[in-house]
Amino acid sequence: MFKTIKNALKTPEVRKRLLYTLLLIVIFRLGCYITVPGVNTIALEEAMSSTDGIAGLINIISGGAFSRFSVFAMSISPYITASIVIQLLSMIIPSLERLTKEGGEQGRKKINKYTKILTIILALVEAIGLFLSYGSSGIFVDTSFLTGAVVVVGLVAGTAILMWLGDQITNKGIGNGISILIFVGIISGLPGFVTTIWDLIMTDAGFSTTGLLLAIGIIIGAIILIAGVVFVQQAERRIPVQYSKKVVGRKMVGAQNTHIPLKLAMAGVMPIIFASSFMTFPAMIIQIFVSDIATQTGFLAGLYKFSIATSSSSVGIGYTIANAIVYLLLIVGFTFFYTYATFNPAEVSNNIKKNGGFIPGIRAGKPTTEYLSSVISKLTWFGGLFLALIAIIPMFLRFTNLNIAFGGTSILIVVGVALETIQQLESQLVMRHYKGFLE
Repeated sequence: MFKTIKNALKTPEVRKRLLYTLLLIVIFRLGCYITVPGVNTIALEEAMSSTDGIAGLINIISGGAFSRFSVFAMSISPYITASIVIQLLSMIIPSLERLTKEGGEQGRKKINKYTKILTIILALVEAIGLFLSYGSSGIFVDTSFLTGAVVVVGLVAGTAILMWLGDQITNKGIGNGISILIFVGIISGLPGFVTTIWDLIMTDAGFSTTGLLLAIGIIIGAIILIAGVVFVQQAERRIPVQYSKKVVGRKMVGAQNTHIPLKLAMAGVMPIIFASSFMTFPAMIIQIFVSDIATQTGFLAGLYKFSIATSSSSVGIGYTIANAIVYLLLIVGFTFFYTYATFNPAEVSNNIKKNGGFIPGIRAGKPTTEYLSSVISKLTWFGGLFLALIAIIPMFLRFTNLNIAFGGTSILIVVGVALETIQQLESQLVMRHYKGFLE
């Protein structure tokens, strides 16, 4: 990795892309500290002294922007939701499916346009919901229409700016822009993690041996977790494929041996994003229409506590266990859904058969399809359960009273984005050091 970065800095064009990406990241971090007009900063500090539940989850992704109620308070969550909705609609609506599969570059641009339009609509709804839900907490100078309009416009504009920054990083920088922004937002919580570890070692009473051992255990656990995530992200099952000899023109082309690489975690982190959105959606809706829901009782209050148990320990162990069970089932289910949506065993089998290939020991046609389906099913079970465990275990670790910013989902996103960015750097270097036909 370090060698790749060193070589990238030596290449002028790649170095320019890296510096441009860093510049936009700096702009993003500066924007996280610009408070939306109409906000009472003194009341805001008191109201946001403890961001928990949905607010805490948004705050981690936004890099602390939500706790400051900055112009980037909503982060790019509306864009993520819009992307998921458009992706699901592309599987249902024939016209969108044609644009996705057959539209080429123009189709991709249209899909991107629809995603941005939906993002603005969702951002508008979410901004109005935030103003209504936090209006009673006194963080705004008043709750008039004019103040509401200023706050809503500021939040929506912030989301639009983040979309633009993401596009610029993707087109002129290094890596996927939206993923980079999420990565930076999560990584910005690293100083808080270091502070937590230090507070365990150096307490008010002085040096703590128990705290030191606990801190060492946390660090070792984090390293093991990161290593496990890297292993699963990079591991793959290679299915051997042989192609028989065939005549091309006047020549006999010999047999070829290749393989089909099947990732253990083919769905990546998308199942967790799907499941998190599904689990937290009821709480977001209830919070908009019901004031002070956390202090109330009844069905809606119970549903709210169940929903926020994904990111909060204040609701109790009972709600956490119930949430964890449903969360696990959703992650595994969405893993199967996303895997089979992106990998079609029947289509792969037909392509192998058309090109005169076969899997050793497996007949071409239906037996190959059944074999690929069996392998994919086993890999998906492993990948889904791994993602679920990574996401669920930190839910119970919160009851140890450790205020650790990095959960399993955060680590998955950070590691995944880091690996993807390094791979893009390597591809950029290969392109610029490739010897063409004229050399």
